Amino acid sequence: MENLEFKIEINASAATVWKALWEDQNYRQWTTAFCDGSYAKTDWKEGSRVHFLAPAGDGMYSTIETLVPNKKMFFSHIGEIKNFEEQPLNDETRQWSGARENYTLSENNGTTTLQVDLDITEKYADYFKGAFPKGLTLVKEIAEKLNG
Repeated sequence: MENLEFKIEINASAATVWKALWEDQNYRQWTTAFCDGSYAKTDWKEGSRVHFLAPAGDGMYSTIETLVPNKKMFFSHIGEIKNFEEQPLNDETRQWSGARENYTLSENNGTTTLQVDLDITEKYADYFKGAFPKGLTLVKEIAEKLNG
């Protein structure tokens, strides 16, 4: 498992960046960098399950391990979803089950640094190295527009 780190400076408050990340309409917008039409099904509460889904019903399920509004959202990924159903772990998913995806926001004088740390298998590292910067650029655009 490889650990990747991405950072972006956003000219908006942490509360505004938080809305850009996690409000449904905004989430759907910035995650197009990974899969057009992707969305999340959850109540966005600490300890809750999250289904990260593509329109056809495939994706992955995770748990919100840590949630501190406007500061931290930490996920632990568990397994795959196929046809909107959580799948039992198999040899491939066992390799990444427990992988972390952590979002940390820190605000200083109206500018927020958004840092994302994620564990990734070598198979997907290059994909995420390309897609995550695009996604974070979209988060920045959304937040700065909300701020505007």
